[in-house]
Amino acid sequence: MNRNNFCIIMAGGFGSRFWPLCDTANPKQFIDILGNGQSMLQNTFHRYAQVCPRENIIIVTAEGYGKRVHDQIPDLQRYQVLEEPMRRNTAPCVAWAASVIEGINPNANIIVTPSDHAIFGDRMFQEKMNKAVDAVNRFDWIVTVGVRPTNPNTKYGYIQFAESPSCQDMPDLHKVITFTEKPPIEMARQFIQTGEFFWNAGIFVWRLEVMREAFKCYLPSVYESMHNLGADLDREQLLQCYTRLDNISIDYGIIEKADNVHVLEADFGWSDVETWELLYNASIKDPDGNAIVSGDVMTYDVKNCVVNAPGVKQTLVLQGLDGYIVTASKDVLMVCRRDQQSDITRFATDYELRKHRKQY
Repeated sequence: MNRNNFCIIMAGGFGSRFWPLCDTANPKQFIDILGNGQSMLQNTFHRYAQVCPRENIIIVTAEGYGKRVHDQIPDLQRYQVLEEPMRRNTAPCVAWAASVIEGINPNANIIVTPSDHAIFGDRMFQEKMNKAVDAVNRFDWIVTVGVRPTNPNTKYGYIQFAESPSCQDMPDLHKVITFTEKPPIEMARQFIQTGEFFWNAGIFVWRLEVMREAFKCYLPSVYESMHNLGADLDREQLLQCYTRLDNISIDYGIIEKADNVHVLEADFGWSDVETWELLYNASIKDPDGNAIVSGDVMTYDVKNCVVNAPGVKQTLVLQGLDGYIVTASKDVLMVCRRDQQSDITRFATDYELRKHRKQY
């Protein structure tokens, strides 16, 4: 394992679409969404620990979630868990973590990844990550990861790539032409028909020096505010830095503007598991098309449902359902049609208002 390999795991999200499993006290990254006995963060950490030394993994999370990180991944050093005092999207969190890494190893290769994506095929994943690290060591490139689309999904970003490989000995690596974020359905269909587009997996690999130059060029204000920050600043010092920063993503701020971005085709399974529908698509189904992710469940004439109820101690007996989401936390049981899951945010808001009224 290369001692210069580092990983920044971005773990500050909320994941409100998975209510009631997830809320502000229990964000998606800390929940066992996939039903495999580990949270999304634990899955991600252990996956990257096969590519980077464990002590080289930095987790950036929101203020108040540091203890959750330490509880789920014991024995982390203080510098490995960074709590942002406010949300400013992904560019500032990457810049802060990179500054910490620079103080440890100025020759670092850095992988930047979300904390809450599902990867299937860990061995192939490791091979691809090692290939990406090899590419950024040889060239002054930013390497992103692309997934061959299987359907015109409008929830994902798309990467258009050049037909010719970026180098002869890496036929699965291509120059990026354009990025398109969450296109309408007809555009997504056209993308797939051309065969020139990947889904954007949101994983970026670059050498520290290349990252530093990219921030200087495209996000100089972020670089000036963040490049000398360490892991030991108190909250007031961090707050002063963050209040000066714009809310900007690393994708929009750098990746979509840089001219040295190349995409590596992933042949492992991937999903960002952003919605219940994507969880259903990523899960193993029974003969009736049901994805029983967790919970003690008995089904009778139930079809095409997704069930994830780790908060229910009782046996769930379901009958006559077709195309539903069934889920529960310790306080809420929700049964909702899969084709109407856009209403879940409203359910969550109404529930909080109802709970507030009961308190007063």
